[in-house]
Amino acid sequence: MEELVDEFDARPGSATSLLRTVLGVSVAAGEPWLTSGSLVSLMEAVDVSGARTRTALTRLKAKGIVTTDVREGASGYVLTPRAEATIQRDIQRIVAPRFMTVDSPWCVISFSIPEEQRDLRHQLRRRLTWVGCGSVAAALLIAPGFMVDEIEQIVADLGVADRVTLFLVDSIRGATEPPVAVQRWWDLESVWALHDVFRETVEPDVAAFRAGREPRAAFRTWIRALDTWRPITYVDPALPAEFLPTDWPGNQTLPRFLELRDLVREPAAAYVAAVVGRAAGAARPTSSPHLPKRPATGDQSPS
Repeated sequence: MEELVDEFDARPGSATSLLRTVLGVSVAAGEPWLTSGSLVSLMEAVDVSGARTRTALTRLKAKGIVTTDVREGASGYVLTPRAEATIQRDIQRIVAPRFMTVDSPWCVISFSIPEEQRDLRHQLRRRLTWVGCGSVAAALLIAPGFMVDEIEQIVADLGVADRVTLFLVDSIRGATEPPVAVQRWWDLESVWALHDVFRETVEPDVAAFRAGREPRAAFRTWIRALDTWRPITYVDPALPAEFLPTDWPGNQTLPRFLELRDLVREPAAAYVAAVVGRAAGAARPTSSPHLPKRPATGDQSPS
């Protein structure tokens, strides 16, 4: 089974990662089909050149994230069904974040995959780590209980249901207290660093947007914020506050993200509609009057 590229195969801030984010925002804004010209214009707003955008498009197409689609004589790009499902998973994590409390259940994952299938074993561990599981031992992982459905889906996708057992447990017991144990099971320092990157990335962008309230600046701010926030929603295990340091950065970054979302999401969507509308007008064939015209999606910059 060919696996869809995961978020961390494209480094946040890279052309490939930013393009993936632009595609997701465009779909959310009601623009599922984009010409290469539209994508180049949108990527230029986040300081990515046309040449780099086209290279990133080639990569995403090769990895099964986008496919070409001809409409009214013009060639454009759409997300593949699997990629669109991944985008929807991202959106769910972003708009409806979940958190454990000290009384919430845990999901413990035990598996036994023989050495001759070590590549499959590695893939299972990697995908479970991608979605936020901690590593207790070589064949024993742990996650918040609310992740059980997602974990079961990964196990089913890999065809290893007969090699994996999931346990939902109410508490962790042992000589090591949970606040100490979770620091062994998860790389909290790396998660902390991602929160720091988010703050460093978005604060100048938000200040620039507030200064002029330009739709293009809103789009730039929203794309860069999403691109740095999305990995956090996967690797931050959303553990109980009692198990985390009192100065855990998520206590500040989540409210900032939600405030930023309310500030820039709508003008960013309006900017996408304006760019796509202009590109559609430029791409519409003039030598074939029998072709139906594509409805305009907006030919003026949003106010």
